[in-house]
Amino acid sequence: MQIAPSTYYAAKARPPSARAVADEQHLQVLRRVHSENYGVYGVRKMHAELNRRGHRIARCTVHRLMRADGLRGISRGKGPRTTIPGSGPDTRPDLLDRDFKAPAPNRVWVADITYCRTFAGWVYAAFVIDVYSRRVVGWQLSKSLRTDLALDALEMGLWTRQHAGQDTTGVIAHSDKGVQYLAVRYTQRLAEAGAVASVGSTGDSYDNALAEAFNSLFKAELVQNKGPWKIIDDLEIAVAEYIDWFNHRRLHGEIGLVPPVEFEDEHYRHNPAPTTVGASVQSLH
Repeated sequence: MQIAPSTYYAAKARPPSARAVADEQHLQVLRRVHSENYGVYGVRKMHAELNRRGHRIARCTVHRLMRADGLRGISRGKGPRTTIPGSGPDTRPDLLDRDFKAPAPNRVWVADITYCRTFAGWVYAAFVIDVYSRRVVGWQLSKSLRTDLALDALEMGLWTRQHAGQDTTGVIAHSDKGVQYLAVRYTQRLAEAGAVASVGSTGDSYDNALAEAFNSLFKAELVQNKGPWKIIDDLEIAVAEYIDWFNHRRLHGEIGLVPPVEFEDEHYRHNPAPTTVGASVQSLH
């Protein structure tokens, strides 16, 4: 189709439309917010985060601009199993029965271990997560699957809550039947802290599904997304930064698209009096 030269030059000289100008402004914000959040947000969380920041924009516009610019979220994957069954007897009951819900912070914690690959070899990461808010209260890295790995993560969880003036007595500490969680020193520490041990069945990820879900997120959003990693020291720094973001800024769909710390703060604003958790065990029977 032939176009008159005057038509071509008139179109070229025409100023950008109001929509094009607005799209460019939106796109600059989208790129910055996406980058600030590890590049893992899809349309839903990008739209929520923009509105939280006061940048009013329609979800369909977010979808259109992200697709045009190649911005997309991260899909979680499945990692290798980390459960090495304990050899001794274990009479601890499963107090959750796959019902990963809690009415308040420090009622139920879940713990698990996952693998991370580095140039120098495998690194193992242990996490303790509060079921109510999805907050990571404790974590630790190690080059080996030693008992202290799980114990150090538990100690951090206890310290984090106690440092904030919160009572953890009676918290249900749920895990799989891995040897680290069956160890005498780990179970003794739970008893000393007044925690109640709970275990799922070995090798069945559904019995510790919430912790497994976090492991998948951690691997997808940090380990695979920002790797490769040379040594454990590099990964340890990155994990500390990731957990800080995860707890204080990452939006979680399961708790209304707010960060875990904000979700807990909201709970304590409406429930200022400290709540005991001793009765939570009886309520599960």
